[in-house]
Amino acid sequence: MRIGICDDQREVCELIADKVKKQYPNETIVQYETGREVMEDTALPDILFLDIQMPGMDGMETARELRKRNQTLIIIFVTAIEDYVFQAFDVGAFHYLVKPFTDEKFREILQNAVRLYTDRGKETAGRGQGEAASIIVTSGGKHITVRLEDIVYAEVFDRKVMLHTLDSDIEYYGKMKDLEKKAGDGFYRPHRAYLVNFRYIRKYDAATIYLEKGQALMAKQNYQEFVKRYLRYNQGQGGGRDGV
Repeated sequence: MRIGICDDQREVCELIADKVKKQYPNETIVQYETGREVMEDTALPDILFLDIQMPGMDGMETARELRKRNQTLIIIFVTAIEDYVFQAFDVGAFHYLVKPFTDEKFREILQNAVRLYTDRGKETAGRGQGEAASIIVTSGGKHITVRLEDIVYAEVFDRKVMLHTLDSDIEYYGKMKDLEKKAGDGFYRPHRAYLVNFRYIRKYDAATIYLEKGQALMAKQNYQEFVKRYLRYNQGQGGGRDGV
């Protein structure tokens, strides 16, 4: 496991590196002074502590570029300013750690991040031994198996549900509430007519969710709950951000 630390202040990098070494002395620690250095690394870290306020390419811009290369990188923002929290959601940050933070809070966040990294590894290994969760739908007289993880989003009209994957659209007669139950916590229903897969969200606002393919409407009354669920999804049940 590679743990990266990016901060334009070397003393801060060293401080965080020392804290990481105390918890995980056998893991690889990589330090960067700029966002550009992170982008130029051919082997990205698995967990990255990222300062937001840096000259040149700041932390938010760095995170957006990193997301284009790696959707699973665990990003932990470290900053003295709380104003960027919603932008942190947009780039799928695992946590938003506000300076100054206690050693106890740091240990908690790092442990949760490592647990998420480990759980993802177990999940990947498990899928190698068996089939991913899927549903079987009838479309055009054919029975089609669709892996839940391949569904970008679903929408309903009349009595039909349309499943949108990255490479196809599948229409079948069914109920959205039944699909919602089968889909599990990795999905959210922001509007009565839509069900979205968190993993494919690229950005969102109070009215619309923009996905890797297509977009879904957001009901105004569901926005706050959506933000909470999306953050929880990205944290992997790792707890809320510091300072909230």
